[in-house]
Amino acid sequence: MAATTRTIPAAGRPAGEGRRPQVVIAGLGDTGVLVAAHLGRRVDVVGISTKTALVSGQELGNRLADPDHWRQNFLIPLPSFRRLDRALTLHGRITSVDTERSEVHVALADGRTAVAPYDVLVIASGVTNGFWRQNRVETIDAVEGEMAGIVAQIDAAASLAVVGGGATGVSVAANLARRHPAKDIHLFYSQDEPLPGYHPDVRRHIVRDLERAGVHLNPGHRAQVPEGFRADRLTTDAVEWSTGQEPFRGELTLWALGAVRPNTDFLPPDMLDDRGFVRVDEHLRVPGHRNVFAVGDVAASDPHRSSARNWGYLLVAHNVRRLLRGREDRMRRYTAPANRWGSVLGLQDDGMVVFQPDGKSFRVPRWAVQPVLFRFYMHAVMYGGLRDRASLTSASASPAARTRPRAR
Repeated sequence: MAATTRTIPAAGRPAGEGRRPQVVIAGLGDTGVLVAAHLGRRVDVVGISTKTALVSGQELGNRLADPDHWRQNFLIPLPSFRRLDRALTLHGRITSVDTERSEVHVALADGRTAVAPYDVLVIASGVTNGFWRQNRVETIDAVEGEMAGIVAQIDAAASLAVVGGGATGVSVAANLARRHPAKDIHLFYSQDEPLPGYHPDVRRHIVRDLERAGVHLNPGHRAQVPEGFRADRLTTDAVEWSTGQEPFRGELTLWALGAVRPNTDFLPPDMLDDRGFVRVDEHLRVPGHRNVFAVGDVAASDPHRSSARNWGYLLVAHNVRRLLRGREDRMRRYTAPANRWGSVLGLQDDGMVVFQPDGKSFRVPRWAVQPVLFRFYMHAVMYGGLRDRASLTSASASPAARTRPRAR
């Protein structure tokens, strides 16, 4: 049977009296969900996701060391988000964007295709990186199954090599060392200290934490990546070094090289820089495309692509509303901090330490992390409220497309 094409109605074009403008969000990860949640009730939202849940790319260390806690806060079925109730969510992969017709073309997970017209397009499609940030079309059950298999592999290994000194590699090494004190864990990185891009005080602080956790630190090691290998799975072969050291063989090797690939193959080439990330101006708008914005890891906003943090979602939601109201003169400018910041190790026995761009830090005590930081601030304030998973029916948890009620 031939696949059918579904055209998503935009309530009658062109935009004007009697219909709300339609905003299409390409990607419902950490940033895309937040943009959708803060656009307000005066627009119709169509969100397109390869997953049936928000699958956060954050906190890989806790994802592997404490999967139950990670699942509670970073793996959230899309129907849980109350502010997505009026949105239409499409489960599938975007195949192309037609900027002349202002349309997004989608291959749905159920084999059909869809065309979603937009008044404004927000690109929040993120990046692919390792096994924990993948752009495959899959359900939440598939995500959980893969996670369980990887956790079982790591739990069974007596030794682990973590290659890469960024926030992901550091978090994995520290959290697994604390969960498995008898496991032999080595962290390899090419510089003298881990965490490039962070303030020097943060780097020194984390080195002390790693040493206290029992992680074997190996600075000055640059790995030779096997040809064609995308660092998207655990390996068992010895790791060789272009910096001259003897090969190292652990039972398992986890690769956290930071070799991210932007999920932008559906976009016109004129939107992209030479690495495939989306070019943006100071308003996080794509140059040459008045009604297209980009935010998050996919947006080339600054060398660190830091609009994934720093409240980039609020700025984009604000600027979209100003554009739709004809007030482009009131759009806000994005300013990136000089250094990366945030929680590097996530929740620990004594709470969560959050680092600032200037190297200073504050600690949220453990008793306050879940009720205050997650349930109140993240779930209630940032997301606008979450339903309990137990209240979701199987029919609502994994649709290929969930329709919104429309007011006429």
